[in-house]
This record gives sequence, structure tokens and C-alpha cells, in this order.
Amino acid sequence: MIGHYIFITGGVVSSLGKGIAAASLGSLLKAAGYRVKLKKIDPYLNVDSGTMSPFQHGEVFVTEDGKETDLDLGHYERFTGLSMQRGDQITAGSIYQKLLKRERDGDFLGKTVQVIPQVTDLIREEMAKSSEAIDFLIVEIGGTVGDMEGLPFYESIRQLKHRWGLPKVISLHLTFLPYLKAVGELKTKPTQHSVRALGNLGIQPDLLLCRAEEKIPEESLEKVAHFTGVDRSCVIPLEDQKEIYSIPLLLEKRGLAKEILKKAGKREQTPIDLSFWERVVLQQKERNKRAKISLIGKYNDLEDSYASLLEALDHGGLAHQAHIEIDWVDAEMAPKDLEKKLQNSSAILIPGGFGTRGVEGKIKAASYARLHHIPFLGICYGMQLAAISLARDLLHLPLAHTSEVKKTKDLIIGLLTEWQKESGAEKRDQKSPYGGTMRLGSYPCRLKKGTLAHRIYGKMDISERHRHRYEFNSNYRAAFEKAGVVISGTCQKGDLVEIIEYGAHPFFIGVQFHPEFLSRPFAPHPLFSAFIAEALKSQK
Repeated sequence: MIGHYIFITGGVVSSLGKGIAAASLGSLLKAAGYRVKLKKIDPYLNVDSGTMSPFQHGEVFVTEDGKETDLDLGHYERFTGLSMQRGDQITAGSIYQKLLKRERDGDFLGKTVQVIPQVTDLIREEMAKSSEAIDFLIVEIGGTVGDMEGLPFYESIRQLKHRWGLPKVISLHLTFLPYLKAVGELKTKPTQHSVRALGNLGIQPDLLLCRAEEKIPEESLEKVAHFTGVDRSCVIPLEDQKEIYSIPLLLEKRGLAKEILKKAGKREQTPIDLSFWERVVLQQKERNKRAKISLIGKYNDLEDSYASLLEALDHGGLAHQAHIEIDWVDAEMAPKDLEKKLQNSSAILIPGGFGTRGVEGKIKAASYARLHHIPFLGICYGMQLAAISLARDLLHLPLAHTSEVKKTKDLIIGLLTEWQKESGAEKRDQKSPYGGTMRLGSYPCRLKKGTLAHRIYGKMDISERHRHRYEFNSNYRAAFEKAGVVISGTCQKGDLVEIIEYGAHPFFIGVQFHPEFLSRPFAPHPLFSAFIAEALKSQK
């Protein structure tokens, strides 16, 4: 059962930070003692985010139960501490896929299947799905008001507002006030037009969250309230912030939670305890060290491609009062240039990824880290390519490679064709569809006692989130171990290699999973905390 819906829409321009706003509001309401759930609606026709390029939509975030989703679900988890689930992202593609299956199954015999009511009914049905009682369901609508593909979703919101209205359904519109240097002032007209466009769809916002690069003067806020019909107390300014984790504190100071609770008909609350955010912000201000990390990537032009990774590194820095400085290293640069670039590295990280581009550069970077005793962390594909570098250097297998890239007699990494889940065996082959066919979500891992991984985690059994379709070839395991490589983490009765280390190196570790998905500002992931500690020791 859902007590209240809060719909967050955006206007004027995209990329205003609706995800951060939704996550911050969720954090405030949760801190006030309410049961909160967040969902993201993406109007594109992809069924999920799994096959989308990081250059277009940033990283793909993976939920505990194995759904490939938009990066905003990562913000939800990091800000609220809640664990997102498979149904917490809804795309137009997933709606139409389910609807057309119903039509083929004969559920609509005799009826014409239309956007209204069949599509809008299914959207409302999917939004309301929950296995638990919720006080506030926060639903973020991707894109910008006026986008054609979003119309069925706005119509679903209109229907809910018409049916229930306040206090059951609350509309929060995020908008933008541009600053024109030529005239030296913020302009409210785009916001007025945005609210009017939303009104043309039958939705009058109850609150406005006004984004700006400059401080918003009171007269601008009053003008917005006057021309949009929104109470001045519900027109809330949100200027650019240096640190995103200061946003919940700022929004609480400016009364967002108070106005939401008032709209929801809730009684006056005792002050919300945000001491954990105050500690995080204080840690950010007190940082007096600097850790430089060489990140060997191929999506370096868009930082959102590594959103969770960058946040996890920052969390590790917070644990040691250190600013994190990323040295972006293009994996495709010439070998001589790459080696020259890495000469001043204090730590080297190879993140996850797919495909052939930049592979040899990443393999060379892993070898460089091992030979020069530079702290090294390889994640997912980074771990696999580190294994290939070890095979070439230590096992003297110059043709060692992954079947993802080429066919060779020494396939250190191969396609994972079968693995176990709680629901039974999962099977794949080369002909399997791409979408949603990887090893996804959380799997257990048993650590080997006395290893680096065991020391980092401080326990024998862990659980981490995965996103990959290729795996370490266990036929080479004995040869690796004989050469000094430690298999320190395994899954499924030891059949799948999850963590590798190089014993002759102070900190050389590769993990098949994505630890960044579980890192939180108030609970840094131990792998990143340990990695930053080593980077600080070897700072150049």
C-alpha cells in the first residue's frame, strides 16, 4: 500500500539533477522516520539500460536482484541506504513489451489496444507495484516536459492527480533559471514556460525546485511564484553546490521536506536528524591529503560513464581525509606514450568495460603496475585483462587473450555458459540475445584466509554485484598459482574465480565483481578504502 506519491518532473533543459533531487528528498523523508521507496521512469523504448552506450546515458547501475538500470538508481542507493530492486526502473520499452505480450496472450480479445487506457493503466500498475507498505513513493520522470516519448507517463500522472489530488499525489517540478551575463541577471521566463507546458498536460506543480548557477535573489523567486501560481514557500532555490552530499542539508534548511509533509497533511515533525550527512560534509571539508589515481579508461570524455566508481573512490578518500585526483589515461594511446604517462602514477585502476577498444593498453597498464610495484585494482574486465597480463608475463603465453576479443589457443578468459542462481541453472551461448543475458546481480564469494582480500574485508564470506558474460578459465588455475598468483576469492563451490592477487606485490588485486555499486558516503567500500590507503603511501 502506498500512502503518498511524489512525482518529480524536469523542465527547460535536461541533466538538471532530478536524480540527486529525488535521492536527497528520499534521504530527508527517511531520516524523518517515514518508509520511502524510489522509482525511475525512463521514456525511451529500450527495455532496460543494459545495451545502451555509456557515452549517451552514463554508466549502467546493477541492482541487488540483477537488473541493469539507469545511473540514478545508484544515487538513490547512495543517498538513502536503500537497496533498489528490479521493478524500480520502468522504461517505455518494458511497458510496451509487457502490453504486447498480454495482447498476444489474448488478454484484450475484442478490444482495441490503445495508449489510453491500456498503456496508461499499465504504467500506473507498474508504478504501484510494491511488496511492502510505503509512506512515500518518489517517482522521477526522465527527460524533460514536452518530450514526445514522455506523454503517456505524464498522462498517467495527470490521471492520478485527477483521481486523488492532494494530499495523496504531490507534484514537484525541477526547473532552471539561466543567468545572462549581458544583462547581469537570472531569467525566470524559461521556468514560466516550463510550468505552462506542464499545465498544458493537465498537471499543476505543487512545488518548484529552481536550479541556477548563481545565487537566486528573492525577487526572482517571488516572480516565479507569481507567474506560476505556486506558493512562494514552495518555490525552493537550489544553486550549484561544490559537493553533492551537501544537498540534503541545504534542501532541509530551505524547507523542502517541511513543505512536502505539509502538502501530505502530516503533522509538524520534530527536527529531522541529519547528523550522518553533517559528518560526511565535515569529512569533505577536513580533507588535507591528496591521492592521485590513474584511471585507464576509454569513456573518459563523459565522467557519468564511471559515476559509481568515482563516487566509491571519493568515499575511500573520505575514510582517509584525502581528496581524490583522477588522472584520466586513454587506454588507446600509443604504448610508449602510455608508459611515459604511468611513470608518475601513485596507483592504477582499470575499471569494467566491454569490447576490443583499448584492450592492449589496459593489459600493458596492468603489467606496468606489477613490474613497478604500483598499487593496482582491476574491476571486472580490468581483472580479466590483468589475468591476461599475468599469463603473458609469468606463464610465458604471448597469445593469451579473452574470447571476447579474439580466438587463440590460450583463452585465459572465456564465455560463461552456465552458472547457478537461487532459481536454478542459467545457461548462455554465443547465440543468446545481448539484453539481460549476463551474470547479473549479487552472488556470494568465499575468501581465502590470510590473503590480501581477507585482510581487506575482515571476514571470510562476502556478497558482491556482478555484470559480465566472460569468466576466468579455471583450466589455467593451477599454472597461475604455481607462478605466484593467489586465487583469493571464489564462488559456486570454488568453480568460479572471483578475486586474483599477485603475492610478490604489496597491493595487486583484481575482482570479477563491481564493488563500486555497494559503496556509500557514510560506509566506504573496504576495497576502495584500502586502495586509497595504498595510493597515499606511494604518492609521488
